[in-house]
Amino acid sequence: MRAPGFWQRPGRGWQAHVLAPLAWLYAAATARRVSRPARYRPPCPVICVGNISAGGTGKTPVVIALVQRLAAEGLAVHVVSRGHGGRLAGPVEVDPGRHNAGDVGDEPLLIAAFTRVFVGRDRAEAGRMAAEAGAAVIIMDDGHQNPDLARDLSLVVVDAQIGFGNRCVIPAGPLREPVPAGLARADALVAIGDDDARAGFRAGVGQQHPDILGARTEVLPMGMDWQGLRVLAFAGIGQPEKFFATLRGLGAELVQAVALDDHQELGNALIARLAADADRAGAQLVTTEKDAVRLPDRFRGQVLTLPVRLEFDDPDALDRLLERVVKRGQGVGRP
Repeated sequence: MRAPGFWQRPGRGWQAHVLAPLAWLYAAATARRVSRPARYRPPCPVICVGNISAGGTGKTPVVIALVQRLAAEGLAVHVVSRGHGGRLAGPVEVDPGRHNAGDVGDEPLLIAAFTRVFVGRDRAEAGRMAAEAGAAVIIMDDGHQNPDLARDLSLVVVDAQIGFGNRCVIPAGPLREPVPAGLARADALVAIGDDDARAGFRAGVGQQHPDILGARTEVLPMGMDWQGLRVLAFAGIGQPEKFFATLRGLGAELVQAVALDDHQELGNALIARLAADADRAGAQLVTTEKDAVRLPDRFRGQVLTLPVRLEFDDPDALDRLLERVVKRGQGVGRP
């Protein structure tokens, strides 16, 4: 489902006031859940990459960036995920040659191109499997509100452009929990956006949580010239408009921009219709990396993918944070 528009409007409108009692119940349930003690502490450090807002904030690019930085230091980095959208309860290791997005979810399948990924609705058991498989560091994707797996570092990812929306909890707003409660458990925030968005976010949140790592997404060149290319773009991500804006910024001519629901199934009928529309318009089909892993096999060769990676404003600050955590987690006699 797509998020309602009032979630991102400043101030609390009438819809948020009407839904406030349900939001209070949701927040109370989250508070009870996060207060539980961890069920499993692996013998290696755990880094949690989560968020406070529902929907796409950029967690997957952050996970991939951390995997690449830690792996460059010679560390075996394994990722643990719930496997949102996948049918397998797990715990199971993602095998791109055997699993599809319907089995394990699109994000784990994408991340599996970079490292070993373990999905499970029980995060503690998925973490145990990753540790037993030889992980030197575990990255837990989207677990800020799940206490089952003990963590050594918690990063909260925020879209700097929209921040925390109307700052109300679901269903009155986009938040999984109140901002103060979520920030209190975060070691640092990763604010993703352009220069103006990051500066505005820092000004608004800096006093609440001074440890903010600014970052931006950069398109990998891949030898592709997008200037003047007629494209039919489609995306089933949290913020599809950002994908369309990126294509326009590269100089592509969007003859049609199709915003799908987040994680929407890309069946043969849907892609065949989009392919026919693109053919009539003399356009090239293009989508995101996350959507590409959900494409039916017969259409993979017809759709271009726009690969993006995360660049941090201060990579040294991130490295110092990671170094402290890895060293702390490798101490002898951890409980």
